[in-house]
Amino acid sequence: MIELHLPDMTCGHCVRTVTEVARRLDPQAQVQTDLVTHTARFEIKAEEQALRHALEEEGYRAAA
Repeated sequence: MIELHLPDMTCGHCVRTVTEVARRLDPQAQVQTDLVTHTARFEIKAEEQALRHALEEEGYRAAA
């Protein structure tokens, strides 16, 4: 599991985009999001670095 803090994930559209990004990397990816804490948990076969890069390209930079 990969857990990322995504400060710019603030609404339902953001959640949809983050989920779509993960599923482009792994169609079977499972994503759990929490808008209050701006966190997303990913059950995904992709490497964390690839996920971070794909999210960043969509405007969602993961905080350290």
